[in-house]
Amino acid sequence: MTTAGAEAGDRARGALYGLAIGDALGMPTQSLPRADIAARYGPILAGFEPAPADHPLAAGLPAGSVTDDTAQALLLAGLVVQSGFPVDPAELGRRLLAWEKSVRARGSLDLLGPSTTLAIDRLLAGVSAEEAGRSGTTNGAAMRVTPVGVATSGADPRLLVDRVVQSARVTHNTGVALAGAAAVAAAVSAGVDGASVADATHAAVTAARLAAGRGHWVAAADVAARITWATTLTAGLRPEHAIDVVYTLVGTSLATQESVPAAFGVLAACPDEPWLACRIAASVGGDCDTIAAMAGAVAGACHGVAAFPPTARALVTSVNELDLDRVAAGLLRIRTAAGARD
Repeated sequence: MTTAGAEAGDRARGALYGLAIGDALGMPTQSLPRADIAARYGPILAGFEPAPADHPLAAGLPAGSVTDDTAQALLLAGLVVQSGFPVDPAELGRRLLAWEKSVRARGSLDLLGPSTTLAIDRLLAGVSAEEAGRSGTTNGAAMRVTPVGVATSGADPRLLVDRVVQSARVTHNTGVALAGAAAVAAAVSAGVDGASVADATHAAVTAARLAAGRGHWVAAADVAARITWATTLTAGLRPEHAIDVVYTLVGTSLATQESVPAAFGVLAACPDEPWLACRIAASVGGDCDTIAAMAGAVAGACHGVAAFPPTARALVTSVNELDLDRVAAGLLRIRTAAGARD
């Protein structure tokens, strides 16, 4: 393997490890208000924690457990590695439904999100894949899209956006959701190519603008503009101040136009510290497992897997029985093969 290839492989692994590490850090804090998180864990989460016994979604999960963010990203990764592009939206829908049945049978409350649930119900009722996700505006597409960014070069932004749409439209076929997913995928792709966090954020804004006109229109703030605004607000801030700004101004809800800019806002506050970025994102409250997963994926792609503590990588891998190195290698083979044909 060439030096360039080894570096790309390290960054591809970094994207997947960053996703899982951010997700696991945010597992016990997800769906909680910022004040409750600060009271229980301090201003910034120091590391992995088990879920509180009274947690609304994750009660009983041990420290280092991932949530649906990582599970759905790996589900999509498996489909991409197995079948390549274009992603079959109906098959993706079937796999999402099968995944929810399996976790429901195990007693988990961390199930499909509202947009995905509605879309799957529509598919089961005979609605086409194109129409099933016509009202999906939440961040489910953005949280699972990292594998598309790893497997696709950013050299052709329109091709990247096309692939994002393929992976998202069955559940989130709206301009706002597609813009958010495109932003994350483009930033991850740029990172694998060697971009800094600042350059990856620029790629995210460009892709979000391209994707905003795809899918069904809904009334929502512009994702590209909000990423630019959020990163301007938080750049250079101390971590605690950045958390306050993200929580009170940018927003940390399931809404794509809040959570995706929030992830980039966190990254702008600490662009060279992926582990800190994940801990900050996991401390902001609201949908902070997803925010931390997205921030971790981008930061990991930009800095490589070694930017995360070996103990963190080992814990997430062992607790969840993950084989992220193998998945990253499979996605990178698709990216490399496409480049060799061009």
